[in-house]
Amino acid sequence: MAGLDESTKIPTEIKLHQKSRIFEVSFPGGERFELTYEFLRVFTPSAEARGHGPGQEVLQVGKRDIAIDRIEAVGNYAIRPVFSDGHDSGLYSWDVLYNLGSHREELWQAYLERLKAEGASRDPAQCAVAPAKTSGGCSKH
Repeated sequence: MAGLDESTKIPTEIKLHQKSRIFEVSFPGGERFELTYEFLRVFTPSAEARGHGPGQEVLQVGKRDIAIDRIEAVGNYAIRPVFSDGHDSGLYSWDVLYNLGSHREELWQAYLERLKAEGASRDPAQCAVAPAKTSGGCSKH
Protein backbone atom coordinates (compact mmCIF):
# COMPACT_ATOMS: atom_id res chain seq x y z
CA MET A 1 0.00 0.00 0.00
CA ALA A 2 1.20 3.51 -0.76
CA GLY A 3 2.75 5.30 2.19
CA LEU A 4 2.94 2.18 4.36
CA ASP A 5 5.67 -0.26 5.28
CA GLU A 6 5.63 -3.35 7.48
CA SER A 7 6.37 -1.30 10.62
CA THR A 8 3.38 1.03 10.18
CA LYS A 9 0.72 0.49 12.81
CA ILE A 10 -2.67 0.81 11.14
CA PRO A 11 -5.57 2.04 13.30
CA THR A 12 -8.24 -0.48 14.11
CA GLU A 13 -10.76 2.20 15.06
CA ILE A 14 -11.16 5.97 14.93
CA LYS A 15 -13.93 7.76 16.84
CA LEU A 16 -14.92 11.40 17.14
CA HIS A 17 -16.54 12.38 20.43
CA GLN A 18 -18.13 15.69 19.45
CA LYS A 19 -19.41 16.70 22.87
CA SER A 20 -16.07 16.25 24.66
CA ARG A 21 -14.06 17.15 21.53
CA ILE A 22 -11.94 14.03 21.83
CA PHE A 23 -10.47 12.13 18.90
CA GLU A 24 -9.96 8.50 19.85
CA VAL A 25 -7.70 6.21 17.83
CA SER A 26 -7.03 2.55 18.57
CA PHE A 27 -4.16 0.47 17.23
CA PRO A 28 -3.47 -3.28 17.21
CA GLY A 29 -2.46 -4.78 20.53
CA GLY A 30 -4.89 -2.64 22.51
CA GLU A 31 -3.04 0.67 22.23
CA ARG A 32 -5.50 3.54 22.34
CA PHE A 33 -4.94 7.29 22.36
CA GLU A 34 -7.34 10.10 23.17
CA LEU A 35 -6.33 13.41 21.63
CA THR A 36 -8.27 16.64 21.97
CA TYR A 37 -9.39 18.35 18.81
CA GLU A 38 -7.30 21.33 19.90
CA PHE A 39 -4.21 19.13 20.18
CA LEU A 40 -4.74 17.75 16.67
CA ARG A 41 -5.27 21.24 15.24
CA VAL A 42 -2.21 22.66 17.02
CA PHE A 43 -0.03 19.80 15.77
CA THR A 44 -1.33 19.77 12.22
CA PRO A 45 1.25 18.30 9.88
CA SER A 46 0.35 20.81 7.14
CA ALA A 47 3.16 22.75 5.49
CA GLU A 48 1.44 26.07 6.23
CA ALA A 49 1.86 25.39 9.97
CA ARG A 50 5.04 23.26 10.01
CA GLY A 51 6.86 25.13 7.26
CA HIS A 52 9.21 23.47 4.83
CA GLY A 53 12.14 23.12 7.19
CA PRO A 54 13.38 23.61 10.75
CA GLY A 55 12.61 27.01 12.23
CA GLN A 56 9.73 27.72 9.86
CA GLU A 57 7.00 26.47 12.21
CA VAL A 58 4.11 28.85 12.85
CA LEU A 59 2.72 28.81 16.41
CA GLN A 60 -0.96 27.88 16.32
CA VAL A 61 -2.93 30.04 18.75
CA GLY A 62 -6.57 30.54 19.73
CA LYS A 63 -7.59 26.94 19.05
CA ARG A 64 -9.10 25.97 22.44
CA ASP A 65 -12.68 25.81 21.11
CA ILE A 66 -11.91 24.17 17.76
CA ALA A 67 -14.18 21.44 16.45
CA ILE A 68 -13.75 18.80 13.78
CA ASP A 69 -16.59 19.03 11.29
CA ARG A 70 -15.71 15.80 9.51
CA ILE A 71 -12.86 13.45 8.66
CA GLU A 72 -12.00 12.37 5.14
CA ALA A 73 -10.06 9.20 4.29
CA VAL A 74 -6.91 9.68 2.22
CA GLY A 75 -6.20 6.39 0.53
CA ASN A 76 -5.27 3.63 2.96
CA TYR A 77 -2.63 5.62 4.81
CA ALA A 78 -4.07 8.81 6.31
CA ILE A 79 -7.03 10.98 7.25
CA ARG A 80 -7.75 14.65 6.62
CA PRO A 81 -9.77 16.32 9.39
CA VAL A 82 -11.80 19.36 8.41
CA PHE A 83 -11.67 21.76 11.36
CA SER A 84 -14.27 24.39 12.25
CA ASP A 85 -11.80 27.21 11.46
CA GLY A 86 -11.65 26.01 7.85
CA HIS A 87 -8.26 24.30 8.16
CA ASP A 88 -8.25 21.14 6.06
CA SER A 89 -4.75 20.78 4.62
CA GLY A 90 -3.22 18.54 7.29
CA LEU A 91 -2.82 14.91 6.28
CA TYR A 92 -2.49 12.76 9.38
CA SER A 93 -0.82 9.51 8.31
CA TRP A 94 -1.08 6.49 10.59
CA ASP A 95 2.54 7.11 11.67
CA VAL A 96 1.77 10.74 12.51
CA LEU A 97 -1.27 9.76 14.58
CA TYR A 98 0.69 7.08 16.43
CA ASN A 99 3.55 9.51 17.11
CA LEU A 100 1.18 12.23 18.36
CA GLY A 101 -0.52 9.75 20.67
CA SER A 102 2.75 8.28 21.94
CA HIS A 103 4.26 11.69 22.71
CA ARG A 104 1.14 13.65 23.64
CA GLU A 105 2.25 14.79 27.09
CA GLU A 106 5.68 16.11 26.15
CA LEU A 107 4.38 17.73 22.95
CA TRP A 108 1.58 19.47 24.83
CA GLN A 109 3.90 20.71 27.58
CA ALA A 110 6.34 22.13 25.02
CA TYR A 111 3.42 23.84 23.24
CA LEU A 112 2.17 25.44 26.47
CA GLU A 113 5.68 26.66 27.26
CA ARG A 114 6.05 28.19 23.80
CA LEU A 115 2.65 29.92 24.12
CA LYS A 116 3.74 31.44 27.42
CA ALA A 117 7.13 32.51 26.08
CA GLU A 118 5.48 34.27 23.14
CA GLY A 119 2.67 35.84 25.18
CA ALA A 120 0.10 33.96 23.13
CA SER A 121 -3.14 32.29 24.15
CA ARG A 122 -5.17 29.15 23.50
CA ASP A 123 -8.33 31.25 23.75
CA PRO A 124 -9.86 32.59 20.52
CA ALA A 125 -11.20 35.73 22.23
CA GLN A 126 -7.77 36.72 23.52
CA CYS A 127 -6.28 35.93 20.15
CA ALA A 128 -8.72 38.32 18.47
CA VAL A 129 -8.01 41.10 20.98
CA ALA A 130 -4.25 40.65 21.30
CA PRO A 131 -2.73 38.65 18.44
CA ALA A 132 0.35 36.63 19.17
CA LYS A 133 3.77 37.91 18.20
CA THR A 134 3.97 35.23 15.54
CA SER A 135 1.80 35.13 12.46
CA GLY A 136 0.04 31.85 13.04
CA GLY A 137 -3.37 30.82 13.94
CA CYS A 138 -5.74 33.71 14.51
CA SER A 139 -6.89 33.70 10.92
CA LYS A 140 -8.81 30.99 9.12
CA HIS A 141 -5.71 28.79 8.87
